[in-house]
Amino acid sequence: MIELPTIDANAARRPSKPNWLRVKLPTGPEYAKVRKIVDEQKLHTICESGNCPNMGECWGEGTATFMILGNVCTRGCSFCAVATGRPNEYDTDEPRRVAEAIATMGVKHAVITSVNRDELKDRGAEIWYQTVMMVKELSPATTIETLIPDVKANWEALARMVEPRQEVVSHNMETVSRLYRRVRPQAKYERSLEQIKRTKEMGHRTKSGIMVGLGETQDEMFEAMDHLVEHGLDVLTIGQYLQPTKLHIEVAEFIHPEVFAMYKEEGEKRGIKYVESGPLVRSSYHSERHVHV
Repeated sequence: MIELPTIDANAARRPSKPNWLRVKLPTGPEYAKVRKIVDEQKLHTICESGNCPNMGECWGEGTATFMILGNVCTRGCSFCAVATGRPNEYDTDEPRRVAEAIATMGVKHAVITSVNRDELKDRGAEIWYQTVMMVKELSPATTIETLIPDVKANWEALARMVEPRQEVVSHNMETVSRLYRRVRPQAKYERSLEQIKRTKEMGHRTKSGIMVGLGETQDEMFEAMDHLVEHGLDVLTIGQYLQPTKLHIEVAEFIHPEVFAMYKEEGEKRGIKYVESGPLVRSSYHSERHVHV
């Protein structure tokens, strides 16, 4: 176990972020190109809705993570910047527009995610299916990762979501077991593990993400890694939680980069094939590397 000094988020009302969490503002021609395509197609991206710190880097390289089924979530997770409420009727033309945007951008690897649509009987599975199939039709050389929500044990919906045989299927655990009720009050730790297990049993490359700095211990992180290995996980991302607004759960501590390096080593030693671990890592960061692990 690594013992390093951390920054106590309660020591001051608004503690300064450490130097390793500072990022450049998004600029450049490729960023402008992606911005134009997203706006013209009236699309949503988790890059914007989730206040991702890597938006400048990823958009500058001509890639983005598209968010389907609207930008209003039926869940109210205490860490997430995506709007919560009663979503509008979903757009049946959205799969075409997402696929056309991906084709126009010419991306080699596309990431698609969505809000939770718990009010829908199929959890939005049919739109998921149509979107991936349309991307494959318009961009047959593009590899695809889908970051899917909790289907609340609707395993038929899960099967439909992954039926198009996308290269990677991701579902984020977000945090350790003890913190679930506070961080993900409408989710269940064991149910998310079961979803990953069933996805693996369907023959898919599986992936998940965990945020740190929420008050978890290193032993709890090791336990979560062991549980994920037991349930068939291939790829894990670990990144620093950053409080999006004053209304969201506070950062308990800023984790030192050396601890992230240790988590990568420990995860891979425990049997996870690839661990992407760093302060600014998010679930879709460097996702093109996760296709062939």
